[in-house]
Amino acid sequence: MNIEWARALLGGVLIGSACALLLMTHGRIAGISNVMGGLLQPRQVGDTSWRVGFLGALVLGGALFVRIWPERFSTLGMPRWPVLIIAGLLVGVGTRLGNGCTSGHGVCGMGRGSPRSLAATLTFMVAGILAVLVTRHAL
Repeated sequence: MNIEWARALLGGVLIGSACALLLMTHGRIAGISNVMGGLLQPRQVGDTSWRVGFLGALVLGGALFVRIWPERFSTLGMPRWPVLIIAGLLVGVGTRLGNGCTSGHGVCGMGRGSPRSLAATLTFMVAGILAVLVTRHAL
């Protein structure tokens, strides 16, 4: 098996396992917008620690991989900061309109067979494909 396929498979297994573990232990869906939103607007007492741990693990995991494979995280060809900020804000608006983000709908919702998540995933995949086609090939 090609090493890239093995890494992708391992990554998928880890993400799926983490999502299943969070659902089984806390009854929560591992959608990043929901996890972060719960920190910004606490809904329940005692609901903060797992959210901080979850987001902290994402940051620490990213930092670890940058340290291990820095060549995989090149910033060459990246857009300037204003473009990134506008893009981030648009993603935030999209997650509010779609009642969730790519991880919540695409990973967890699809795994649960949610029709709403299927529609959301198809929408953001088509929008992403069209955005790449326009920005990389038409402009």
